[in-house]
Amino acid sequence: MASEEEVFAKVQEALVEALGVEEDEVTPEAKLQADLDAESIDFLDIVFRLEKAFNIKIERGELFPEDILTNTEYVTDGRVNAEGIVKLKQRMPFADLTAFEADPLVQNIGKHLTVGDLCNFVKFKLDQA
Repeated sequence: MASEEEVFAKVQEALVEALGVEEDEVTPEAKLQADLDAESIDFLDIVFRLEKAFNIKIERGELFPEDILTNTEYVTDGRVNAEGIVKLKQRMPFADLTAFEADPLVQNIGKHLTVGDLCNFVKFKLDQA
């Protein structure tokens, strides 16, 4: 099993390569979109690199559960409702959704995902394997 340091190093390398950022910019607290300028298309590259680096399979919707974010049962007027927040927390136990919960605009969920959350996701996947 990989240590936290090993997971961070590989995630950091994947982000440096996928986003063209400097290594010292990729800290656990850095937000993928707000700080590292990741765009939605970049997430495909990031997922590919993580799958390769850790020998894991990341299913579509696993990192960002689109089925919840597009479901009218959980989203009203572009905002995730309380029931949707509960579902997101169940599906994304690796992410700190506190900031998103304060302003749950669907389009902003990616803005709150940090490098640390990504590392937690990888550890979560590795633990499942």
